[in-house]
Amino acid sequence: MRQDDRGRKVELMVQAKRKPKSRKSELARRNAIGVLLAGCPVHELRTKLRAAGLRPTRQRVALGWLLFAKGDRHLTAEKLQEEAEASRVPISLATIYNSLHQFTDAGLLREIAVDGSKTYFDTNVLHHDHFLVEGVNTLIDIPQIAVDTLNLPPRPLGTEISRVEVVIRLRAGAVV
Repeated sequence: MRQDDRGRKVELMVQAKRKPKSRKSELARRNAIGVLLAGCPVHELRTKLRAAGLRPTRQRVALGWLLFAKGDRHLTAEKLQEEAEASRVPISLATIYNSLHQFTDAGLLREIAVDGSKTYFDTNVLHHDHFLVEGVNTLIDIPQIAVDTLNLPPRPLGTEISRVEVVIRLRAGAVV
């Protein structure tokens, strides 16, 4: 670290600790904190939650960490609760369901209903389709270009297509 970088960091730390005298100085203090915490995964998660309109509560941050820290994946609420318990984060299943639905409504997750009994939450919110491997209940992403959605049946009058989601069910079979 160069001398001037070290001096700037000390200046930012002093700015972040000062009590604000005005709204302008409060904004400067928050910017100083943001610069100091840049690159911190928890700070970035809190920022992501705030940007989506969600207050970064302790439970939301803990669940967000479990959801987003491992890249794109598909989880059920029960699987997320198992991961939370394994990480020693005590959160009830009801809180997990509520948080997952809040994340979905905020655009941070995508909900995939399979049958009436199973719902998965996908951390990849970009449009894509899925294979469902029956028996092991695993979802696998299908690249969007692989599914032809141009040959759809005509829609009823007075309606418009909101989106098309394809779930292709697979069964483990004999290897050929």
